Amino acid sequence: MKYERPLETTLFLLAVQFLTRIPVPRDLEFSDDLLVRATKYYPAVGLCVGVIGAAVLWIGGTVVPQPVAVLLSMAATILVTGAFHEDGLADAADGLGGGLTRDKALSIMRDSRIGTYGAVTLGMTLALKAAMLMTLPEVTAGALLIAGHAISRMAVVHVIATTDYAREHGAKFTVPTVTPEGYRVALAWSVAVLIGLAFAIGLVSALLVFVGATLCGQAFRLIYLRKLGGYTGDCLGGTQQIAEAGALLAVSIWL
Repeated sequence: MKYERPLETTLFLLAVQFLTRIPVPRDLEFSDDLLVRATKYYPAVGLCVGVIGAAVLWIGGTVVPQPVAVLLSMAATILVTGAFHEDGLADAADGLGGGLTRDKALSIMRDSRIGTYGAVTLGMTLALKAAMLMTLPEVTAGALLIAGHAISRMAVVHVIATTDYAREHGAKFTVPTVTPEGYRVALAWSVAVLIGLAFAIGLVSALLVFVGATLCGQAFRLIYLRKLGGYTGDCLGGTQQIAEAGALLAVSIWL
């Protein structure tokens, strides 16, 4: 008798498959429609990635100095996601920084090689996140890793829901979209994470995570909107990275 996997389980696993390198069942059902509907679980997948990072940080902190544990936790999240978002940030920075015109910027983003703008932007973003996590109490840093990964992926969902796709044709993958119901589900996951964070490290910190991720994510969105008139997949990866850094920055300034 063939096992009938619940629809919501399928959608969550599709989101896991799309955003991470975590193995999923080989018989997972796939279609463009299902992939679109899976967008609502992006914050939930971010929550899982953040939990992995926090676990490495907390466990590593018992045997190595905190700076080493922080770097190990960041390496773990990069390994789990296959540097998916980091690659997007680097490509977006190369295109936005090196492309004088819209078409040139889009062309540069298709190039798999990393340039000066991408290397500097990615290096500075990773260094900034590492520095902030190293200066925070270990429990706080782990909690912010969890929340930052979840809320930054909500920033991605918001861009998908409110912004046009920049490429007119020739996209290799299905253009990401999100339904109104999907947006509400993603927002519910994000609110749940922020409530949990408020209980863990305080209401002010939880609010600052939201404000920092939102402001920085939207600031980056304005940059590629001005240059491209919309977003690309690389821009979404960049949004996640910048929003995550913004969440950490806001709390670091407060503390």
